[in-house]
Amino acid sequence: MVKSTRHAKYELYYHIVFVPKYRQSCLTGKTAERLKTIFAEICEDKGLELAECEVMPDHVHLFIGSPPKNAPSLIVNWVKGISARKYNQRYDDRVKWTRSYYVGTAGSDSKGAVEQYIAEQEANA
Repeated sequence: MVKSTRHAKYELYYHIVFVPKYRQSCLTGKTAERLKTIFAEICEDKGLELAECEVMPDHVHLFIGSPPKNAPSLIVNWVKGISARKYNQRYDDRVKWTRSYYVGTAGSDSKGAVEQYIAEQEANA
């Protein structure tokens, strides 16, 4: 769906993938559910659309819609930084992310394909 600001019409989506420190398989069970909730909170607070979210045991897939004013690197910094801080303040077990990440852009043509890919990750695990 095309959205708009005062000066622009846009349909920007970013496929973001990042991993925990040392690529440990620690994102399971309650940890995964807690992280999904935190990612949704962050997106709501920052005015982003969380189109898809899949937390795998050793990595995270997010598909986030954003206005053009937000650089992809800023979105990744928000998601990784705020999620680690909130998670570590709320719960006894710790989450640490690596500094690296993957980000790809998608518009209206490829949005459905990326959403389907992320949704199928759980089934393929």
